[in-house]
Amino acid sequence: MNEIVSAILSDDAETVDFAGLRIPESYRGSVVRKEDIGMFEGVATVDKDPRKSLHLEDVVTPEPGPGEALVAVMASAINYNTVWSSIFEPLPTFGFLERYGRLSELTKRHDLPYHIIGSDLAGVVLRAGPGVNRWKAGDRVVAHCLSVELESADGHNDTMLDPEQRIWGFETNFGGLAEIALVKSNQLMPKPEHLTWEEAAAPGLVNSTAYRQLVSRNGAGMKQGDNVLIWGASGGLGSYATQFALAGGANPICVVSSPQKADICRAMGADAIIDRNAEGYRFWKDEQTQDPKEWKRFGKRIRELTGGEDIDIVFEHPGRETFGASVYVTRKGGTITTCASTSGYMHEYDNRYLWMSLKRIIGSHFANYREAWEANRLIAKGRIHPTLSKTYALEDTGQAAHDVHRNVHQGKVGVLCLAPEEGLGVRDDEMRAEHLDAINRFRTSGR
Repeated sequence: MNEIVSAILSDDAETVDFAGLRIPESYRGSVVRKEDIGMFEGVATVDKDPRKSLHLEDVVTPEPGPGEALVAVMASAINYNTVWSSIFEPLPTFGFLERYGRLSELTKRHDLPYHIIGSDLAGVVLRAGPGVNRWKAGDRVVAHCLSVELESADGHNDTMLDPEQRIWGFETNFGGLAEIALVKSNQLMPKPEHLTWEEAAAPGLVNSTAYRQLVSRNGAGMKQGDNVLIWGASGGLGSYATQFALAGGANPICVVSSPQKADICRAMGADAIIDRNAEGYRFWKDEQTQDPKEWKRFGKRIRELTGGEDIDIVFEHPGRETFGASVYVTRKGGTITTCASTSGYMHEYDNRYLWMSLKRIIGSHFANYREAWEANRLIAKGRIHPTLSKTYALEDTGQAAHDVHRNVHQGKVGVLCLAPEEGLGVRDDEMRAEHLDAINRFRTSGR
């Protein structure tokens, strides 16, 4: 592994040098164990601790099959699916691996008693399997997390509709929170060269998810002048939605939970901000009953910030806690786009406000390759910036996931894998200098 790291850190190493490197028989990866599935039985979700379930272990290096690549992972990042995997909610991920393993001889490798998790990476291609022509050993890459088989016609208009669509590192094995990862070659994209390894790893999943959900015609199709309500506007997903809204000429109405998070939104350029804790919004009277008076109070506050206009698009991801309010405050003919459900999957809303006002609810899940490529292209052009706030060592992945689970983080939390320290991997110093304040915005806010 030391030889691999030395080659990556050297500016002189070429394709032939990387192709000649010996691939180690094993590598270190952050795993959950099948034998631990019941460890949190009877424990409340909020009290389930990823530090107890995530382990750093030596795992066997897989051979890249047709259309696959092995990547040396310099850095990765924590997503909410990392939390779900680590607390075995809503389901243990081993069921996903078992089903994938039944698909073919090649996919049997994924059905293991351990699951190497992680759905982001920045690193360098080590080996490409048969049929891979676009990428070669030594290429500096980032990876998006859509894994598809593309053997069905259903996926060829939008690969997210492929019946064998999966999220790499969550519904497949050999994920990015490790020293080496196995990906399909059509997950790879060029690394933005003005960013460090840890900065380049951070946007992947959330940036692409926000792009499809808000910008793409498969999502809300945001346009100039739209009023966009963004829940958790300084968080992993919301911070990218806020940037897309600002870059696209829309008006983000940012919902946050603290003055510090409000300051981050202002630093990104947003003016309309609602601190839901400071203003005391309680959308549920109890676990079974929502409070329409709070919806109305919330809607009134929004109109104060928009000059009397209602919301065109709601960027929804908290789910149960906020969904009733989201449907209510959307304008007639407006759109609620929803992905994830971090506060609960069983959404409840008053359908009169949807059907009688001709509103739309659009389900959105990650992004297809084209959408992910466009989202990464905007990062590479310096139009959208990473929202990395803190970086952990691979050994501390459990602590990093714990912080995200408890929502004590801001933006994205990164993990150094093979990179020996932060700050490495930059090749375009001039462009970096131009955008340095924006790149460090979330780091600075945490100090």
